[in-house]
Amino acid sequence: MTLFSLARKNIKGNFNNYFVYFATLVFSTVIYYTFTSLQYSEKIQESIELSDTMSFMFGVSSIILILFVAIFILYSNSFFTRKRKKEVGLYAILGLRKKTIAKMLFYENLIMGIIAIVIGIILGTLLSKLFAMILIKLMGSIAEVDFGISILAITQTVIVFMVIILFTSVQGYRLIYRFTLIELFYDEKKGEQIPKVSLISAVIGVILLVVSYWLILKPFPDEFTTEYLMKNYGIAFVALVIGTHLFFRSVTVYLLRLSQKNKSRYYRGTRIIEISRLLFRIRGNARTFTVIALLSSATICFLGATYSGYYSNEKRAEEVVPFSYSHLSKGPEFDSQVESIIKADHRHPIKAQLDIPVIQVKGILSFQLDYDINPVQLISESTFNKAANALNKDETVSLSRNQAAVIQPRFTEYTKSVFKGENITIQLPQGSSELPFVHMVESNVLPFDYPDFFLVVSNEMFAEIAKKEAPLTYKVYEVENEVTAQATSKKVNKLVGNDFQVSSSFYTEYKQGKEGNAITLFIFGFLGLVFLAASGSIIYFKQLTEANEAKGHYEILRKIGVNKKDIRKSIKRQSLFVFGLPLTVGILHSCVTLYFTSNFISNLIGINLIFPILTAIVFFVIIYAVYYVLTVNTYNRIVNK
Repeated sequence: MTLFSLARKNIKGNFNNYFVYFATLVFSTVIYYTFTSLQYSEKIQESIELSDTMSFMFGVSSIILILFVAIFILYSNSFFTRKRKKEVGLYAILGLRKKTIAKMLFYENLIMGIIAIVIGIILGTLLSKLFAMILIKLMGSIAEVDFGISILAITQTVIVFMVIILFTSVQGYRLIYRFTLIELFYDEKKGEQIPKVSLISAVIGVILLVVSYWLILKPFPDEFTTEYLMKNYGIAFVALVIGTHLFFRSVTVYLLRLSQKNKSRYYRGTRIIEISRLLFRIRGNARTFTVIALLSSATICFLGATYSGYYSNEKRAEEVVPFSYSHLSKGPEFDSQVESIIKADHRHPIKAQLDIPVIQVKGILSFQLDYDINPVQLISESTFNKAANALNKDETVSLSRNQAAVIQPRFTEYTKSVFKGENITIQLPQGSSELPFVHMVESNVLPFDYPDFFLVVSNEMFAEIAKKEAPLTYKVYEVENEVTAQATSKKVNKLVGNDFQVSSSFYTEYKQGKEGNAITLFIFGFLGLVFLAASGSIIYFKQLTEANEAKGHYEILRKIGVNKKDIRKSIKRQSLFVFGLPLTVGILHSCVTLYFTSNFISNLIGINLIFPILTAIVFFVIIYAVYYVLTVNTYNRIVNK
């Protein structure tokens, strides 16, 4: 029998242990192949407006995916090599040299990798159309995606994963030389020392977590700088990481040791073995739990924030581009061309059509504001009220001669109190005028164009200033069902050009935002799936190792009268602790972070983000629940035969 055939036989014999690792490797291949096939899909790129952005984002995510999968495969390969120490020791006793054994393990990993790549590419090819349709649906496009095979995607996937698998195979080959024969046989029997209780370390861990939460949840000051953000949240991040590790390493140990002192509960049923096994293993698992909790938190935050952006895209587009179409007047002939294009679209009839005269002047505030206000843009009271009414806004203003109302600059958190009791001095070619602020409104009427500082002044004041400074006239149109006005928007954009720092049409801004958020959501969604599969598999592997080591303990329990049903309950409680603890900590971390993010984004775009955040958390819990059930069943099958 050759080493190659022996390796193949070993894979068949140990496939139950390899299955989750193998399935995760296949899944990673499918996801990577999907990324590359979408990246090279000409039809998808032709159907969207952000094809360059899409290629860049998929390229970056592919690199992140490669790094993550490589680390996971390396860990998994090392895990299986260490798990089979006894088997390797038997080969050594039978006379096989370490070089021969290492070659056999090298062949095993290589065969597994090649099979996983082939299956992953086949499944990826079959599912690529489904993934493409999901992406197209998220982006709101109507492109028809045909079934196809991307040679470039296949070639890139094979090269990337073969490099990863060859590297991990070489690492497994070298790993055999690190162990002596005694270590191969008795390493699993060494066990871990009972961890010492460190009350000081536990208290420090709790304090660091409380401090990090307090820093994250602390309201923004009225004036905050980049230095403040880096300092405040930099300290919060460091405290969160160290506090999380100390929580698993010390706080959890302290609580488990405390539960041992409750004798009536500790000696009830199988709790003595549950708590003892958790206590002996918690220090060894502390680092893994810390990484999983922090990565879970980061993944939930990214998914929640990304889904929030997708969920709130239409609201954001309305804020940035209030009217369906807006353009600067460039003479009767040009204006008529634009108007005829919009009127020719009978599927989107005009609901409102206005002229918005705007005077640009220089202004000096009576107080310091961390925002560039010049040029200040003036709109008359009557024009603002007409525009607000056309947009179905409830806000209107009523001003006396020298009063002014400021329109809240977009993407800021300025409140009425900032401007209350203050004034602005308008500088004109012939003199200046001082205008006190009496009101702040939130309804913008023109597309965003930094500096986004608009003032509403009385009709009398506007007419007086217009005599000294000629106003610019903007033409605005509001049409029905503006979210589907693709063809007309393209024609208007081509004719108008760049009047603002954003698009002149609502549809273009809406569509680009939806495409960008959809691509980001798609990428983070599948990267999150890969992380979930990898982290769930790591916990699964650890539990399988402990199950094989604990078979003797459970056999003793059965001999002294503990039935199989009680043993299964014990396994459920242990697995729930192992899966639930890092997930719960990760969810708590993400809730704190997302609470801050939700409040911050909600203030900027005025939308409640609780639903998308809860969706991300529920999605995470469901995936972990699947791994939990799989682990309980496998663990029970090993120890409770």
